[in-house]
Amino acid sequence: MGRGKIEVKRIENNTRRQVTFSKRRSGLMKKTHELSVLCDAQIGLIVFSTKGKLTEYCTPSNLSMKQIIERYANAKGISLPEHGDGAGAAGYNDQVLKELSRMRGETHNLELSLIHKYNPDDLSGLRHEELADLEHQIELSLNKVRARKLQLIQEQVENLKRTEVLMEKENQEMYNWLVSNQLQKQANMENEQHQQAITELKLVEEQPLLNQFPFLGDDLHLGTLPFHTQAYCLLPTHPNLQH
Repeated sequence: MGRGKIEVKRIENNTRRQVTFSKRRSGLMKKTHELSVLCDAQIGLIVFSTKGKLTEYCTPSNLSMKQIIERYANAKGISLPEHGDGAGAAGYNDQVLKELSRMRGETHNLELSLIHKYNPDDLSGLRHEELADLEHQIELSLNKVRARKLQLIQEQVENLKRTEVLMEKENQEMYNWLVSNQLQKQANMENEQHQQAITELKLVEEQPLLNQFPFLGDDLHLGTLPFHTQAYCLLPTHPNLQH
């Protein structure tokens, strides 16, 4: 399964933006070097960070960054000013001043945004447009925070619902097990009692008749009735007890 597409847009968090810049800059330098070595390409790379820090890479060959820039200007039909040309130097200086002015303006805006972001109490130096822009940024940030908060709450609610369903299922299984175990114990107890009763009945049926009357002793003996009666009776053996 491949990685999903990442939306390419400006990272709002300053720390994350700086970390991402450092990582991607290193990767860019590595890829540039590999392309130059593997394909024998002549590459000049210039990178300025948000704070104006310069990072450059030049192909490790006889060409310098200046020569690569001159080749680029010739290929694009751009005339670069020479040190001895006063008019060209003046035009070049004007371009440099404009670029410096633009970079100073961006740096100033970034500093103001950082100051008002981390210390929003002092707003006296802001114009109406800047205040409106700051208000818009705050509203966007609040919407993002609320959306993220709502998402987390929904995830927590779903997790709690899943946990509740699992607990109810476990409780039902435990209740069914307890009921089944109790019924099994009761059935086993009744079966044991039934088997014990059958065993006792068999023992009683198998015992001799005299063993069931131990109190009679040797003074009595079994006598027989006439054959046609088909029954037995006890007769006394002492003469004085015959009456």
